[in-house]
Amino acid sequence: MNLQKVIAIRTSKTIYRDGDLAIKVFDDSFSKSNVLNEALNQARVEETGLLVPKVIEVAKVEGKWAIITEFIEGKTLAQLMAEAPEKIEEYLNRFVDIQLDIHSRRAPLLNKLKDKMDRKISETGLDATIRYELHTRLESMPTHNKVCHGDFNPSNIIIREDGAAYVLDWSHATQGNASADAARTYLLFRLAGDVKTADLYLNLFCKKSDTARQYVQKWLPIVAASQMVKGKPEEREFLMSWVDVVVELD
Repeated sequence: MNLQKVIAIRTSKTIYRDGDLAIKVFDDSFSKSNVLNEALNQARVEETGLLVPKVIEVAKVEGKWAIITEFIEGKTLAQLMAEAPEKIEEYLNRFVDIQLDIHSRRAPLLNKLKDKMDRKISETGLDATIRYELHTRLESMPTHNKVCHGDFNPSNIIIREDGAAYVLDWSHATQGNASADAARTYLLFRLAGDVKTADLYLNLFCKKSDTARQYVQKWLPIVAASQMVKGKPEEREFLMSWVDVVVELD
């Protein structure tokens, strides 16, 4: 297996291309169970009929765990948006349509979103009063069973030359409430400092899905708390500003 051509470097993982294959190699901080869970998530999403790179195998490559999938030739939606900023609304419309297609699918064996969020709130290290408020808010939110990507952003979408859109990176996939998934996407735009795109995205999502903006916003403190578990110091103050909202309101 040839690991000469690097196509992407992410935290704790490097992705290589070898002909028609993409090889995601994880560093030693990734447990075997997390790698296998990511591959299993992607296999389960494949079965919904969504356009995702097919999992070929999970293997050890040079002593490290790796997931080997189809390589999809094309540009990420993030690249296209950067190359033609005047088309931002057109691209965001496509972006939201892809997300709504994901939410229309069902994969009953995926982990449940509310269970994952509940666990992450417990892991935040936040004050017990704040954790209680977050757990209570989460419990009060409607339970759905829609496929949720969990890290839906333009860099995880490959647009092929023929226009087909493939969605990458299903490590955070769950089944649950689509508005929680939208809240995370909105938060990711905000964390990148792109307030204008974040607001345009949320307006489009709410319009196309016939969802009240306030309903998506109710998920933001919960999603912000779950993001804090990643432990990025540069994000903590911003995320706390969202988490604090839940205490102020109650």
